[in-house]
Amino acid sequence: MSNDSQGSVKGEAAIMPSPSGSASSQEPPLSPSTTSKPPELPDELVQAGWSKCWSRRENRPYYFNRFTNQSLWEVPVLGQHDVISDPLGLNAAPAEGGDSNLGNGQRKRRSSEEQGPVPNNIKRVKMEPTTPISPSTPGVKPWSSAPEDKPAQPATPTTPSPAPAVYRPAVIYWDLDAQTNAVIREHPPDNHLLPPHPEMELLRAQLVTKLRQHYHELCHQREGIDPPRESFNRWLLERKVIDKGHDPLLPSDCDPVISPSMFREIMNDIPIRLARIKYKEEARKLLFKYAEAAKRMIDSRNASPESRKVVKWNAEDTMSWLRRDHSASKEDYMDRLEHLRQQCGPHLSAVAKDSVEGICSKIYQLSAEYSRRMRQTHLSLLQDPPTEASASPQQSRLVYCYPVRLALPSPPLPRVELHFENDVACLRFRGEMVKVNRGHFSKLELLYRYSCIDDPRFEKFLTRVWCLLKRYQVMFGSGTNEGTGLQGALPVPVFEALIRQFGVSFECFASPLNCYFKQFGSAFPDIDGFFGSRGPFLSFRPVSGSFEANPPFCEELMDTMVAHFEELLDKSSEPLSFIVFVPEWRDPVTPALTRMEASRFLRHQLNVTAFEHEYRSGSQHICKRDEMYYRAVHGTAVLFLQNDAGFAKWAPTPERLAELMAAYRPSPSRPATLASPGPAPITPGDKDSAPKAADRTQSGVMSPGGPDDNNNTNNNTTTTTTITTNSSNTNNNTTTTTNNNNSSSTSSSSSSSSTSPQEKMAAV
Repeated sequence: MSNDSQGSVKGEAAIMPSPSGSASSQEPPLSPSTTSKPPELPDELVQAGWSKCWSRRENRPYYFNRFTNQSLWEVPVLGQHDVISDPLGLNAAPAEGGDSNLGNGQRKRRSSEEQGPVPNNIKRVKMEPTTPISPSTPGVKPWSSAPEDKPAQPATPTTPSPAPAVYRPAVIYWDLDAQTNAVIREHPPDNHLLPPHPEMELLRAQLVTKLRQHYHELCHQREGIDPPRESFNRWLLERKVIDKGHDPLLPSDCDPVISPSMFREIMNDIPIRLARIKYKEEARKLLFKYAEAAKRMIDSRNASPESRKVVKWNAEDTMSWLRRDHSASKEDYMDRLEHLRQQCGPHLSAVAKDSVEGICSKIYQLSAEYSRRMRQTHLSLLQDPPTEASASPQQSRLVYCYPVRLALPSPPLPRVELHFENDVACLRFRGEMVKVNRGHFSKLELLYRYSCIDDPRFEKFLTRVWCLLKRYQVMFGSGTNEGTGLQGALPVPVFEALIRQFGVSFECFASPLNCYFKQFGSAFPDIDGFFGSRGPFLSFRPVSGSFEANPPFCEELMDTMVAHFEELLDKSSEPLSFIVFVPEWRDPVTPALTRMEASRFLRHQLNVTAFEHEYRSGSQHICKRDEMYYRAVHGTAVLFLQNDAGFAKWAPTPERLAELMAAYRPSPSRPATLASPGPAPITPGDKDSAPKAADRTQSGVMSPGGPDDNNNTNNNTTTTTTITTNSSNTNNNTTTTTNNNNSSSTSSSSSSSSTSPQEKMAAV
């Protein structure tokens, strides 16, 4: 499917002919008698709305776009200028000809000028016509190339004029010029992955939406609760760790059938979801609701006489105390709630266990059925269905890592429409529209040029971009800010420090939308491989290299990741290094963090204070610029796992760590906002209502950790550096930032540890 060997990627592409050509601009001005029938323009320009007209006032031809009311003296070139900032193309690269030296004052007035002013109360969105992606666009020199490249040669009848420059984003959050140092063993193309198709993405979106609705209905009907926030998204991540099925998104072959992640999150919300408490009246109301729900639940379930007696007695005693004592403080209410949960929690969990397991089993069975239906429909679209191939022996040749390749050829793909609304690219297929800002759209164009080998003319580019955006939209849901925490990313200064000091050139958990490098591991190799993905990192086996790992904050995934790292470090004698960013959940500690702190490959550890470091938003490809960064509401542990050769080459020395720590410092130019995807986090001043790390539930109403979570000392035998800062002087202190590629960062719906329902208290 794609190929990205170390020597095949060039920083400068060959100059391609302009879509409009250069011969037309060389012709002498036409007279009215000779222009009664203007010569035809290239098909690309005609489809974009351009036509050639004659100006009687200036006695020369001009070009008019009926879609955008643009008027140009020069032959238009698709994508050459911006309609708002340069409506007449005055700053566009002029074509070589007799008209290129005319003054800027000579121009054709736009129809808006001739018709008079438009009323201010009418708001119009700028619409640009559909612009076909042609080889001229990917063939130009990337905007990130060095300025000392050779200047373009003047166009002549035998030398075509240079193609227009690609759209250049105002701010760049990636570095696609960094070459990889990850070495792998060569492997054949994947014979099981089916090439993406927009029809299949539409069907997958419908089935996943139906599965989410089933999950919502089952939680309501059987337990009387709303589904824990983003628990379905984390269920998809947790299942894909062990799934052996063929569908890239829907799990279909998992053992065990009951998901520990989904089971744990639903149990944490029984009998009611607990919220963070700030005021006394809220605490009183929550205590009453819990007692009432516990009594109602034990009466309606098949519980033992002993359980029924204990729960009813404690619930009635709590209600009696509430009616009797009206002068209690907030702390009194919270202590009473904690006591009630300790007494009733085990009995409520026992009666709900079978029902919750039934929910998990039902969702998995529906997913497996949908996956089989998807596979059959997808195979019917292929011209050459795949055959079961025998496992080929592993190759011994070592090569630099390259994108995933598909053994099956891509079938003919239907057309996807593209237009621009202000700074957003809108792609539409059969009425389904997906959006991405122009900066990330140009990024996808570069990644596609670097990685794709089966589409040199970019004929399938728009269709594959639509499939990519639709896939991630379906995975993370359509709710407000839903799923954005699962794709958070490190700030750019941190990546720059990792490159300079530790030779990092590969992201273990990313996507084409949030990646910093052009080489990364991602969840969907069938579509991400066209844009540079090396496939899921849990099946990626590098021999050497320096890697950054910031996994989704799903405990099962993080634990599997650590086991994979240790296996790779143990088998390789070449330099191998993993810098891991995980949440510092201490009460109780997560299995992945415990395992890394006890690992013999741990060389150093940094503990970063909550609220003193930032993430890049997971919706960076569509969000506003002032919403790009948000503060982390949990502490972060940064761990250096290296074998001996990796430690010798990329040792975490004090000088290197100092630069990494400085890069974590939030930028003073950005507002110190604590807003983040998910619930509003608590402030450092709200320590009386800060939930403990043990209270991190999946319900989305509690933070993964509060500012006091970092007060726990690390007892690991390896050297540990704790970065502490004064919360009142955020921007002037040295802090360390964690990033979350494809990770749930700030949202309080981050995956919790194996806590019982008795441990989900809403306040200290």
